[in-house]
Amino acid sequence: MKNTILFFLLILTLQAKSQYSRYIIELTNKQGTTFSLSNPSAFLSEESIVRKRRYNISIDSIDLPVNSSYLDSIKKSGNVEILNVSKWLNQVLIKTTDQNALNKISKFSFVKKRYPIARRSNEIIDKSSLGHLTNSETSLQETFEYGKSPINYGSTGPQIMLHEGEYMHERGLQGQGVKIAVFDAGFFKYQNLTAFDSLRQKQRIKGTWDFVERNSSVNEDDIHGMWCLSILAGNLPGTYVGSAPQSNYYLFRTEDAFSEYPVEEQNWAAAAEKADSLGVDIITSSLGYSEFDDASFNYTYVDMNGLKTTVSKAAAIAIKKGMIVTNSAGNEGNKKWKYIIAPADVKDVLTVGAINISKAVAPFSSYGPASDGRVKPDVTSVGLNTFLINSNGAVAQGNGTSFSNPNIAGLVACLWQAYPEFTNLEIINAVRQSADHFSKPDDRTGYGIPNFRIAYTALDKERQLRKVKEILKADDIKVFPNPISDRINVAFKNDNSTKIDFALFSMDGKLIRSYHFDLNQNEFHLFNLEQLESIPSGQYILTYNNGLKKGSIRILK
Repeated sequence: MKNTILFFLLILTLQAKSQYSRYIIELTNKQGTTFSLSNPSAFLSEESIVRKRRYNISIDSIDLPVNSSYLDSIKKSGNVEILNVSKWLNQVLIKTTDQNALNKISKFSFVKKRYPIARRSNEIIDKSSLGHLTNSETSLQETFEYGKSPINYGSTGPQIMLHEGEYMHERGLQGQGVKIAVFDAGFFKYQNLTAFDSLRQKQRIKGTWDFVERNSSVNEDDIHGMWCLSILAGNLPGTYVGSAPQSNYYLFRTEDAFSEYPVEEQNWAAAAEKADSLGVDIITSSLGYSEFDDASFNYTYVDMNGLKTTVSKAAAIAIKKGMIVTNSAGNEGNKKWKYIIAPADVKDVLTVGAINISKAVAPFSSYGPASDGRVKPDVTSVGLNTFLINSNGAVAQGNGTSFSNPNIAGLVACLWQAYPEFTNLEIINAVRQSADHFSKPDDRTGYGIPNFRIAYTALDKERQLRKVKEILKADDIKVFPNPISDRINVAFKNDNSTKIDFALFSMDGKLIRSYHFDLNQNEFHLFNLEQLESIPSGQYILTYNNGLKKGSIRILK
């Protein structure tokens, strides 16, 4: 009887060991790598290197690829297939059911630990049903025009204009030159739909990769990513225009729509590294992780602190490498889980909740805060009855924070296009601070509805301030250019004054023009003294007086 019980336990143990087929192998170091930080072009694109230099981001050991000899040893340990590698996390995703190989791998001196990340899956996937998911999608037969914008948005007018996104679009800022990587479960029929004609004709799809099946085709997979892409890049003037219709795009499938396992977090990390290596500016991800098909992998709300999960660690590194990451908050608000899901919990991820066009919170939009008390979500956009393109190319509507997120991501791209000298965090902070209740955030909408006219204006002011500081350096006042043409530009460092007066005199003491400005205390200012077109060429004297500082400067026209 005792032997029978032991045999039965052995059978259960073997079954338990064999129910998983994909594992993470964490490595201890990168010693012996053939790559060097002194030659980053061997593992990063020139675009990636330029972006890092522009924003003073160091290329460090995190960027170095995993030691190839370690990978060779793992591959040769038995019936093992390497699926992908994360250099940022220094770990390897493998596929195997070879227990002897796993035991051998665990004994390697360079292996920190191993653990399962997904159960066995059916290797033959029937894709006949793909592209027919609804996600509250409803067809619309008619189109609409909203507002007075010279851009005829059609149906998307309300979701763009809610944020005054047209303020940027009208200035020609539609995402040109900005590289956006979209992470999702597939982009069904994106190659065939008229809404993406301009993407194809202008060759703005810069790359695709399927991290689930490890090939370059993402056109036949799940429809969810295509919906999100349409909100960003759809372009049917007069019928449907996305929030960043002129950006360049990378389409990465990281999610398997048929199951939910942490292996998808590893795929997300691998995709983020690829995006970084390609010089991508923005990652937008309408994905999130909290509970899985195998409950042993489940997280708890306490884990939503931006530090615990694989996907959150990867998102945090992506941000440190200079990219903007936007992510949907999650659709758990009316479910048992309730709260945001990873990587929406990361500090500097721009997490987007859902409202309708009337600014009412969508019941499904996940609650904040992050488990450590930080404000989440950050902002909100239209995620209830969002306009998108469906699988037959018609305008439709759908529900989910999956759809509020890309609307914001596209507008962020246009903002960064306007102010490329600002860092990712400076852009994100401008968006947060533009929101309609920034001073009173809450756990449903965060800082509220961002206004991109306000964000644009704030960054323009900051740009001028930086220009003034650079012009002045150690001086209190400086006039430029000199000689002048039709105006005088004056950079001025103010202390405690609340006003300043300027006066322009001819060389014989005749007053030509006078100007008065109110001042903010302890700030830098840039003044434009205009209406000088009609004065003749010659020499003049400009005087200034703010009650504390006064003087004169010789001007030549």
